[in-house]
Amino acid sequence: MYASFSKTAAIKFSIVLAAAVFAAVFLLLAPASSDQKARASASGPSPSFTAAPYIVGCPECPTENNCTACHSGAAPNSGPGSVVISGLPANYLPNQQIPLTVTVSDPNAVIYGFQMVAIKSSGDNIGTFSFAPANPQPLQVISGFVNGKERRYIEHTINGVTPTQFGSKSWNVTWTAPAERVGKLHFYAAGNGANSDSSSSGDNIYTSSDSTLSGTAIANFDTDAKSDVSVFRPSTGTWYALTTSPASFIARQFGQAGDVAVPGDYDGDGKTDNAVFRPSNTTWYVRHAGGGYSATQFGQAGDVPVPGDYDGDGKNDLAVWRPTNGTWYVLGSVSGFKARQFGQDGDKPAQGDFDADGISDLAVFRPSNGTWYRQLSKVPSFVVTQFGQTGDLPVPADYDGDGKSDISVFRPSNGIWYRITATEGFRFQAFGQSGDKPAPADYDGDGKTDLAVFRSGVFYIFGSDGPTFTSRNFGQAGDIPVASGYIQQQ
Repeated sequence: MYASFSKTAAIKFSIVLAAAVFAAVFLLLAPASSDQKARASASGPSPSFTAAPYIVGCPECPTENNCTACHSGAAPNSGPGSVVISGLPANYLPNQQIPLTVTVSDPNAVIYGFQMVAIKSSGDNIGTFSFAPANPQPLQVISGFVNGKERRYIEHTINGVTPTQFGSKSWNVTWTAPAERVGKLHFYAAGNGANSDSSSSGDNIYTSSDSTLSGTAIANFDTDAKSDVSVFRPSTGTWYALTTSPASFIARQFGQAGDVAVPGDYDGDGKTDNAVFRPSNTTWYVRHAGGGYSATQFGQAGDVPVPGDYDGDGKNDLAVWRPTNGTWYVLGSVSGFKARQFGQDGDKPAQGDFDADGISDLAVFRPSNGTWYRQLSKVPSFVVTQFGQTGDLPVPADYDGDGKSDISVFRPSNGIWYRITATEGFRFQAFGQSGDKPAPADYDGDGKTDLAVFRSGVFYIFGSDGPTFTSRNFGQAGDIPVASGYIQQQ
């Protein structure tokens, strides 16, 4: 790796190694008193210096300090470098072990350090950090308290400050997700590009953040944690989408007249794939966002496609519900073929992850008595809940950001959404009118499903981040919102 360096660079690297040892007691982020003035320390910063907020999304709430509490000089992120968290997927699965890399870059630095934390929107610590055995060990995990809540931080040690290459330093860590989905999760990191001059001045401090969802963005063609305004046109079999990262317009012909849209992430890359179910030959056609195409015959005439992840591997499975016998047939990408009688003719399938374990649960809404029947993958397994009435459309989704699908209905007769959530209880809100197609999805990327309807080529969205109201002309009468691919409209 160093063979191509100049002689000057080689000399500089030798100086860096010597300087790192010499500066062992002078670098990076440790507080010394209650007024947050701190001495520098190469052995690793004290806890709570990542600039993470006490409560995510609360502008008036305090935040943790950052490394400038110890290192005087320029304001954070004003230097020529950065701190970057890489490897975080768009969506996480329960108990998933996710390799992450934290990189601090600064062309003027001699030694480097960092600290990172993972929290829920409430500010509580979430998941666990770990690292590979090494001798000497460049990483450590420490604890601190913020707003009365314990947080666990991963950071460098005295053995982890020398650059990986000239101008930057990277650390490889593993973050293990919680045993249940808990909505949107947030990672905050602070980094230091230090000059190692035996003082706390002249160093450059950087901060950064990233997030991951529990599958809330269900019409996401660009993996930016937001659902995209998008439609499927049954008359021509064409998909149209407005992505936000990068901002672009997508038009893709995939399907034909009469096909049913069954969007989902069938290959686990975090992007929604174009997919249709063709009733005429009961075949599923999937165009994978990452490349490739598949066609699988699964189901029979009269079946209702019910896309979802029924084995918890992060991939959509082929699945149909057969009204004539009330049976679910699933072709799991891991678990294989399964058949389960659940429901009866006249029910509306309403699958969702109601217990936050990453597995789609069997569920039906019975309009005749306004009752939900759910077969959960966790104990208690069978749950009956009276909620709704004849004419309602079931629209289960995670409306409060806790990682669980909530029981919810849209009532076309009065344009009111009714829902019951674990954190907010019973809620109802007028948003829409008769004839609208409900299209709930997380359009603002805050980890909560937003109320949305599609009306004659216009999306009306009531975003939970704010909240904010937006309308967007996109599509035409007869189009099907991609987010509605998970909802039985009849």
